[in-house]
Amino acid sequence: TYLPFPVPGFGLIVALVLITLIGFLTANIVGRAIVNFGERLLGRMPLVRGIYGSLKQIFETVLSNKGDMFRQVGLVEYPRKDVWSLVFVASEKETEINQKLDQEGDPLIAVFMPCTPNPTTGFLMYVHKSEIVLLDMSIEDGAKLIVSAGMVAPEVKAKLVTLNGEPVEGGLANPPLGAQPARSSRTASSRPNR
Repeated sequence: TYLPFPVPGFGLIVALVLITLIGFLTANIVGRAIVNFGERLLGRMPLVRGIYGSLKQIFETVLSNKGDMFRQVGLVEYPRKDVWSLVFVASEKETEINQKLDQEGDPLIAVFMPCTPNPTTGFLMYVHKSEIVLLDMSIEDGAKLIVSAGMVAPEVKAKLVTLNGEPVEGGLANPPLGAQPARSSRTASSRPNR
């Protein structure tokens, strides 16, 4: 009745704008208040406080810059042979390190090996491309595996690939260089008693 002419659907448009505005305010004001209350509650629990702080920090770091941070999850033999550590492939860019240490066309790749259970700390290592075993695992699943100290394992995916993108063939009894090795064929009963 305020306009001298009728506008078809005007009431519907006003209703949609009001519902959107109320949803926006609720999500930003009320939602933020609920999250802040939950964080304060978790901050008062001694054991949970440290775990939650670490989880929050890693997820804010990894998920906020997902495109720039890490590309893939992989394994490298570290700290010794037949002991595998989870790493995040950080960069394959040509660097001075590559130029100085490149051996016969096997470039060095920057990988980040996070510490458990606080993956915001860790080691930056340069590893030969052929020595990295890529996992068909998302960055988020890798972070969960690290934070949970291996207790929360992601679902197993059937495909295993090397960093070159070549699928690993066969049963892995004799894996190609850069592929995940099979476990030792010796069983507990065949090991010598010491």
